[in-house]
Order: sequence, then structure tokens, then C-alpha cells
Amino acid sequence: MPFVRFTGFEKNVVEALSPAIVEEMAAIANIPQEIVKIELLHVEKITNSPQSVEIYMFPREQEKHDAIAKMIDGHLKRRGFDRAHIFFVLLQHSLYYKEGVPLSDIPKKTVPEA
Repeated sequence: MPFVRFTGFEKNVVEALSPAIVEEMAAIANIPQEIVKIELLHVEKITNSPQSVEIYMFPREQEKHDAIAKMIDGHLKRRGFDRAHIFFVLLQHSLYYKEGVPLSDIPKKTVPEA
């Protein structure tokens, strides 16, 4: 956690981008690199939908969200993807469960901030 989910991209593109995104996102969000998860979603388009990057994470200061989105957008643009949509899905500790227990009930020292 956090999860960075790509839709509409080829696997080789996501694999090539992943190391830099993991490293830079961890630095911006001040989290361990090991908890950043990169996923490629396979969807069947029914209507015209853009390439997108969904970022599931706990809320941070607006500046950190902005910096993460700008960083990902920069990596995409350098590879020729200049129209991708990037958006956050913000999670709540009380509504995120690990082994059936909400994170808000797990002592903070054992749960890295994602």
C-alpha cells in the first residue's frame, strides 16, 4: 500500500516505469519503497476511455498529492503518453482492513503509513 494501478498501458511500459515511480513516490510520501504496489489492470473498454493511473492511498498534504501526480505525469510524457488521466482514491484507516481488523485498531508502530 499504496497501490498505483495503470489502465490502458502495455505491460512493458509499466514495467519500465515502475522502478523510478516506486523510488520517487516513496521519497515524496515518506514511506518505504517496499510498500508501494504497482499494478496493471486489464479492462475491456465499452466506451472511449482514456489511459489512466489510479493511486489508492491514505490522505496526505495536497502538495504531496500534487507532487506525486506531477512526477507520474512527467514519466508518462517522457514516453509519449501526454493524455493520461491521473487520480487518487483516498482511503481511510477505519475502512481499510488487514486480516479483518481495521488499520485504525492496529498499533501505529506495526503499520507503515501508506
